[in-house]
Amino acid sequence: MAKPLGTTGEFFKRRDEWRKHPMLGNQFRHALPGFGTAVVAFGIYLIAETAYTKFYARPHSPLHAEVFA
Repeated sequence: MAKPLGTTGEFFKRRDEWRKHPMLGNQFRHALPGFGTAVVAFGIYLIAETAYTKFYARPHSPLHAEVFA
């Protein structure tokens, strides 16, 4: 069985009860449902687009480089 709390332990236990209130826990996680999934999907899209443009990019002509240089 747990050791009984002294007067100091009871004081801090009462002061920390607000931390376990249901309205204060996990509010950020439930505030934007699906946001984490959307961030992961967007990250995968960015990686895939970067890989696609590196592997399948058309070679640039020398004239094109001179126009913008």
